[in-house]
Amino acid sequence: MTTRFIFITGGVVSSLGKGLAAASLAATLQARGFKVRMRKLDPYLNVDPGTMSPTQHGEVFVTDDGAETDLDLGHYERFTGVSARKSDNVTSGRIYSDVLAKERRGDYLGATIQVIPHVTDAIKDFVKSNLTDEDFCLVEIGGTVGDIEGLPFMEAIRQLGNELGKERTMFLHLTLVPFIPSAGELKTKPTQHSVKELLSIGIQPDMLLVRCDREIDKDSLRKIALFCNIKPERVVPALDVKTIYSVPLAYHAEGMDREVCRYFNLPETEPDLSKWEKIVHRIENPEGEVRIAVVGKYTDLMDSYKSLAEALAHGGIANNVKVRMEWVDAQIFEQEDPTPHLDGVHGILVPGGFGERGSAGKIEAVRYAREHKIPYFGICFGMQMAVIEGARNLAGIKNASSTEFGPTEEPIVGLMTEWVRGNQVEKRDAAGNLGGTMRLGAYPCILAEGSLVREVYNGAATIEERHRHRYEVNINYRDRIEAVGYRFTGLSPDGVLPEIVELPGHPWFIGVQYHPELKSRPFEPHPLFTGFVGAAIKQSRIV
Repeated sequence: MTTRFIFITGGVVSSLGKGLAAASLAATLQARGFKVRMRKLDPYLNVDPGTMSPTQHGEVFVTDDGAETDLDLGHYERFTGVSARKSDNVTSGRIYSDVLAKERRGDYLGATIQVIPHVTDAIKDFVKSNLTDEDFCLVEIGGTVGDIEGLPFMEAIRQLGNELGKERTMFLHLTLVPFIPSAGELKTKPTQHSVKELLSIGIQPDMLLVRCDREIDKDSLRKIALFCNIKPERVVPALDVKTIYSVPLAYHAEGMDREVCRYFNLPETEPDLSKWEKIVHRIENPEGEVRIAVVGKYTDLMDSYKSLAEALAHGGIANNVKVRMEWVDAQIFEQEDPTPHLDGVHGILVPGGFGERGSAGKIEAVRYAREHKIPYFGICFGMQMAVIEGARNLAGIKNASSTEFGPTEEPIVGLMTEWVRGNQVEKRDAAGNLGGTMRLGAYPCILAEGSLVREVYNGAATIEERHRHRYEVNINYRDRIEAVGYRFTGLSPDGVLPEIVELPGHPWFIGVQYHPELKSRPFEPHPLFTGFVGAAIKQSRIV
């Protein structure tokens, strides 16, 4: 089967929502019966986003096969249900690194290595790689047209357009139509200039997706079509909506997927979007509301916890309630009593993170949830802080800590190499580099009989979840922790790594070492988030 490629570019400004636009188009094509795969080309020079600050770049999305990728791949998975792979995200850093490695090996037979053709060829090879029977491959190019670091990617997709022909390639450009309050008008000139910039590098867009915060009049749409040399029906308004899960329905209503089918001379069968309609109906018509406090350290940029926020929303969809997330900076609890911030919430969640900053506040949040019998959900670092809190305040291990924070007499949490003699997994490389030293990707976990978590997973004895961490709870402290009421109910198959801890007798208290939010989807909410929100509903009836 011949795969068709749709290249999604952006102009005017960043953060217009290329990832959501691409995911929504993929969803509507799926609804027409086509098989899709999505990819992201990121122009930044990092080899991957693994060492980038969450407050600058947003979360790192991890795939089953252990790739650290851009957060847009989370949108792709949530909207299409297709699990991403290492071959679905690449950066300039990775491309240049691979090209230079080949040059060092002599693969180019002494040739002068240049952006064209060597770098662009590597990009093209990546775009076309690892595809089998997909009808469409949607490829998003990060950044905006005109960015200097993005030029090799733009040149590569221009070349692909020529090599594969219009029968197999389409260029979709996302732009902004701003409203100028002082003039009382929508302005099309930014879109015109953006398309002109794209034309200057040899790419004529076949479809325009124009973002706006209000309805765009027909005259403006016709003007855009005329000046940008595009059929009027292929200038698609992309207006703001109340929920991101309305976007596929909104774009379909504007004819986006229909025009894609016409462009490729494909049958125009009506798509089945009923599952999207059901999701939106549930979101817009909840039967109640629960308040969840998320006590983290990256609360100044919500994209740092993008998958987490969506997974909580999915838990709300599953329970037919609205989840109101209250983001709390963990550092506040290092100076203030948690009560004014947490009194009246129906659930407390401590998410993942790295480093000591905010850890003391997270421990206070755990203590508050435990003592006040409020449903608690700890993820990755949140599980580790729960174990340390229990060790200090219940087991009497006053110096309980993590070696991530420095040397400690009681390493409740540490690198596995620090407490499993001879184990060679997870060590930093010889240069001490941080990149590539974590436990990444999907790993199996054995669930204990009679545990809450086994009930949450509908009786499953074994699960597989995605990880992203360097530090582990030290199994050598298991007996002392369990002696005060905790129970390690999920372990690695060899019994060495604690994956899940819970507190029997508490309304709902679970900590997990992995990141369940990465596998949650609106149509398949993760059972842990469904269970946590369900426990919060019960709590709301108490308070």
